[in-house]
Amino acid sequence: MFTRESPSRGAGSPHVLGFWDKPTGSCQYLVWDPATRQAALIDVVQEFDPRAASTRHDAARWALDQIEARGLTLAWILDTHPHADHLMASAWLKERTGVPNAIGEKVTDIARLWEDHYNLPGAFDPAADFDRLLADGETFALGDLTVRVMLHSGHTLGSITYVIGDAAFVHDTFMQPDVGTSRADFPGGNSSELYDSLTSILSLPDETRLFVGHDYGTDDRDDPEWEATVAEHKASNAHMGGGTSRADFIALRDARDATLPLPDRILHALQVNLRAGRLPEPESDGRSYFKIPANRFTDKFKDPTA
Repeated sequence: MFTRESPSRGAGSPHVLGFWDKPTGSCQYLVWDPATRQAALIDVVQEFDPRAASTRHDAARWALDQIEARGLTLAWILDTHPHADHLMASAWLKERTGVPNAIGEKVTDIARLWEDHYNLPGAFDPAADFDRLLADGETFALGDLTVRVMLHSGHTLGSITYVIGDAAFVHDTFMQPDVGTSRADFPGGNSSELYDSLTSILSLPDETRLFVGHDYGTDDRDDPEWEATVAEHKASNAHMGGGTSRADFIALRDARDATLPLPDRILHALQVNLRAGRLPEPESDGRSYFKIPANRFTDKFKDPTA
């Protein structure tokens, strides 16, 4: 497991352990209040092999082992949005720990959108699968720390950021400064809204540590990275550094997104993640089956090798 730690900076500052899923480039987080040892897990991956449609929970098991080894108490299972490139481990973690899980309240709008894409009316009920559907501006406690929710749409229409002291978990908005930002072309995504979300994040104090949702490395570095400050993004982010205008950002983002193929897990992932990571209900043989729409996204997503 590739990991990096970001120690607490003192009172009101959480300790953050980041861990990385190589197949999807996903950054996952264990964050805790050093004073009370209360912890939250954010965006933990359920491993998935798209060739065999098989699942595992290696990262989630590892995270629970870390919680035990460090003398922490898990208080929250959090996701920032229904991920398109990996299956979430929320339901599995909740089943094994009894700890409440949460996501942004606009997941209900995302569910309605994808029910149409899958032709599965009424298939998803986020209010039943998540204990809390969090609103923009809502707060809750993590030990002595306060977690504040910020709606940051653009990548999806309902993505949220968790701001915990001097740390913000900004999901698929920013990537590392040397990479830029995340795509905005999924159903419900919007590059103009993403620009608003990015500028909102940059309004946080300069010393705020931003923890991103993905890193794939670059030609200049092999190891993944996932932390940089607001000040570093303002100064050198490849897409937003130096005060990029809305028009320039939209042009850049839309042009880049037009070249990106459909992620290989998206059609499997959304029907699981809108159930908090539960597989579809078992059929008469006791097995779960995915429903994959054929040619549903042919016009929107092109194969660049075709």
